[in-house]
Amino acid sequence: MSSAVIARVAATAVACGAVLATTVLPATAATHASPGRATSPVVIGKIQYDSPGKDDRSNWSLNAEWVEVVNTGRHAVNLKNWTLKDADRHTYRFGHLRLAPHHKVRVHTGIGRDTVRDVYQNRRAYVWDNYRDTATLRNDHGRTIDTESWGYRGR
Repeated sequence: MSSAVIARVAATAVACGAVLATTVLPATAATHASPGRATSPVVIGKIQYDSPGKDDRSNWSLNAEWVEVVNTGRHAVNLKNWTLKDADRHTYRFGHLRLAPHHKVRVHTGIGRDTVRDVYQNRRAYVWDNYRDTATLRNDHGRTIDTESWGYRGR
């Protein structure tokens, strides 16, 4: 076989591979996205839905109940007007908060002063059910970004 024929065969193989990659990759990526869910590097992290100790509705106990929101991406994300909601529709709306890359913010239930690491819902009652609940994070367009559920079946 001549070197010209080998070069043509190799070029054809490379071109076919490129066409196949552009055809297959979007279909594969689509299988990982849930319908109606926006893609975002921001996700729900750890959740402390049952504050340690006695549930006495003290501000300390309320603030020991929290949800982490984590930016797993390489760019900062402004969380202004994003919401975090429980199954009973208690809703926390973020103010202007720029979440840096690879950083997290804890959303506490009780009263406190907002910082870049901790924000407060300023509630005087618990939000997250100790037995069964769902946390839903939505962006400023109302699209679901992430959900986390917990609980016992049959309870």
